[in-house]
Parts: sequence; structure tokens; C-alpha cells
Amino acid sequence: MVRAILSLVLVSVVVTAAGCGGDGASDARPGETIAVAASFYPLAFAAEQVGGDAVAVENLTPPGAEPHDLELTPGDLETIASAHVVVMVRGGFQPAVEEAVESEASGIVVDALEGVEVPSSIAADGDADGPEVDPHVWLDPMIFADVVERVASALGRVDRGAAGGFDDAAARLRSRLVDLDRDFRRGLAECRTRTMITNHAAFGHLAAAYDLEQVPIAGLSPEAEPGPERIAELAARAEAAGATTIFTEDLAPSDVAETLAAEAGIDTAVLSPLEGLTADQLAAGDDYLSVMRTNLETLRYGLDCA
Repeated sequence: MVRAILSLVLVSVVVTAAGCGGDGASDARPGETIAVAASFYPLAFAAEQVGGDAVAVENLTPPGAEPHDLELTPGDLETIASAHVVVMVRGGFQPAVEEAVESEASGIVVDALEGVEVPSSIAADGDADGPEVDPHVWLDPMIFADVVERVASALGRVDRGAAGGFDDAAARLRSRLVDLDRDFRRGLAECRTRTMITNHAAFGHLAAAYDLEQVPIAGLSPEAEPGPERIAELAARAEAAGATTIFTEDLAPSDVAETLAAEAGIDTAVLSPLEGLTADQLAAGDDYLSVMRTNLETLRYGLDCA
């Protein structure tokens, strides 16, 4: 409570749109490294790629951990309180982070969902314990490119002398994301089925971007477990759609998906929602771009694309 009161004294408003914020509270001294708190991996990747050596990025979600259920340590709260920029997702994806940002943050807050038009078909799934909307905007490379530019804008307001460099870095990353988007469009243009049966409803933005239909086993909250009737319904839908693969995930349990695949007599394959990297991925030097390209190959295999 004391820290929250001090934060309110130091800054009159915490701005959630990228590129806006309390100038006096968030300005870095010339030559000072910009402290960035990122709530989970894709947002940390964006800040690292844009900021380079000028930033010190702290990913609040440890490698291999599910970000949905993140519990913050006292050190994490201090990281949020002292950060020049916090990059996060509102809407119930990480409730602990949202609460901490509201009470602790005194720098610029970039909400990755800010200004994103979420299609009504993926807005919500009725799961009271899950996010309000599908937060996985980073799975659409072009939406993620916009997030990257808003991160660059926020960093530029902290260090105005370096703003041009941040914008240039964001433009370079956008170019790579444009290439990624092109490859997804080409790679998924002709597929025997366009129905993705997924572990949970994490792929709505990806499906909307590339004219696919997502049929999730669970809702936006991966912990939800469907009953036998839902499993039977999904098996029937898999057969009707000619699906040959159930897409599991790298950080979430796949027991139900494996059960469904066995009942439907089809395969499973790992499709990453890129909420974080596993220890194996980190050891292999993977990053957002490489995992997304692995996702493309997984989709091409699972959807039987030409």
C-alpha cells in the first residue's frame, strides 16, 4: 500500500497505450540502461529485439512455466515497480501481473491487447476462470508487428535520444514478421482440411489470420477439462472434418488430447502457443521466429497441406 501511494505521488497516471506514459517518472538518464519488465516470453522477445543493448529485460515468467498461473515473488513486484517500461497483456490472462501493475508500476505500461480488434468468434468462451478475450495476439505475425512498434514507441519516450534506433530495430523485426506471415499464407494456402483440433483455445488469432477453423478441446483456460460427451463430440467432428492430427502443446498437459486422438484413431503433434520456451528450446537456441516456423511445418503436416 505504501509503495502504491508513492507511485501515485510520482506519476499522475499510468498509461496503458503503447508510446504514452508519465514522462518524468519513466525517463532514463543519458546512458542509463532502460529497465523493462515483460510478463512472459513473446513480450520479452519483442523488447529485447527492439531495445538491444540499451535495455535490460526481465521476463517475469520462468522458462518452462505456464504464464496463466504465474505467482509473483517480492522480487518480481520490485521489478515491476522499478521498471521504466512494463509490457503485459490485460484481460485476465495473468491476473497476478495485472494486479501488481495496477498497484506497483510507475513507468510506461504497454498492453499488447490495446487497440486490437478481436473477432467475435474468438472473443470469449464462457469460461469464468479464463481470460475475457483470446490474448494470443502474438500468434498472428502482423498483429505482433504492431505490438513490436508500440514497444519501440514506449522505449523511445523513455530515452528520446535513442528513439530513432528503436524505431529502426522495430522496422527490421517487422520485415522479418512480414516474411513469416507470407510463408504462413503460402504454406497453408492448399490443405486437405482447414480444421485445427487444439489442446485449448489458444490459436484463434492464428486461425483467423490464415482462414483456418479452430476446434478447441478446452477453452481459453488450459486447465479446463471436457467431459466424455465433449470428447465424443470432438471425435465426431474430427472424423467429419477429415482431421488426421490433434494438436497438443509444449507447456500444457496433453492427457485429454491423447485420449481424444486414441478414440478418433488419429495422430498428435505439438503446436506451440508460444506462451514460453521450454528448457530444450532454450538449449537449442530457439526464439519466437524459429518456433513459429516449426509451428508452420507442424500445421502443414497436421492439415495435410500441399
